[in-house]
Amino acid sequence: MSVSLDTCIDIAIAAGERILSIYQTDFDVQTKADESPLTQADLASHRCIADGLQQHWPEIPVLSEEGKSLPFETRQQWMRYFLVDPLDGTKEFIKKNGEFTVNIALIDNGVPVLGVVHAPVLGVTYAGDRNGALRIENGERQAMRVRSAAAKPTLVVSRSHQDEALQQLLSGISEHEAVSRGSSLKFCLVAEGSADLYPRTGPTCEWDTGAGQAVVEAAGGQVLKLDDWQPLRYNTKDSLLNPGFAVIGDASHGWPQRLAG
Repeated sequence: MSVSLDTCIDIAIAAGERILSIYQTDFDVQTKADESPLTQADLASHRCIADGLQQHWPEIPVLSEEGKSLPFETRQQWMRYFLVDPLDGTKEFIKKNGEFTVNIALIDNGVPVLGVVHAPVLGVTYAGDRNGALRIENGERQAMRVRSAAAKPTLVVSRSHQDEALQQLLSGISEHEAVSRGSSLKFCLVAEGSADLYPRTGPTCEWDTGAGQAVVEAAGGQVLKLDDWQPLRYNTKDSLLNPGFAVIGDASHGWPQRLAG
């Protein structure tokens, strides 16, 4: 059964509305076992997305950051599944800077083939599948593509997660501009042609990246692992932690060689 990108967009927007209803209140913040923050908005969005996906595609399992933990023995049986981060950028949500997103991806044999990244406060949705990538704002849809690398490239880095390894990686790049964003919006800046590269050395989980990767690849970009410069893939091991990676707009620019230098 085919999965409709439009329906996934609708589900993400509905989840965003749940988030916004809590964002405007004096919400509580809990701490999970891994020391990451959790709010009522994370849970409300999770329930909205899980219910929506199960209603339309009950045969496709859902792996969500706020869902129950599933052993690899179960997950490795899945050919297709939804990979969900109900509220990516909880730290940004708590800071109330608007730079958080709802992420829904469809993974097919380890490859993200459909993705929706919705930013509720910004009122922008990025989406993509094998038919191409879209940027949606105020109901208007625009096709988007990555850009040719600029002479002075723009790099996008995490607003909340920067480390020494990242600084060392960037030292190999000559003159450039750097901008900071929270959540999977960093992927979307590359996808829409506002940035050329998003390198990530700090820790991420698979639900942090699946939707953004689908959007970037639909827009003509790449997401490559820093250790071997092969595409980032999903559900291949017990751990859900990703290795370091780089989100690349212009594949012809030779970013692997530039970063290695």
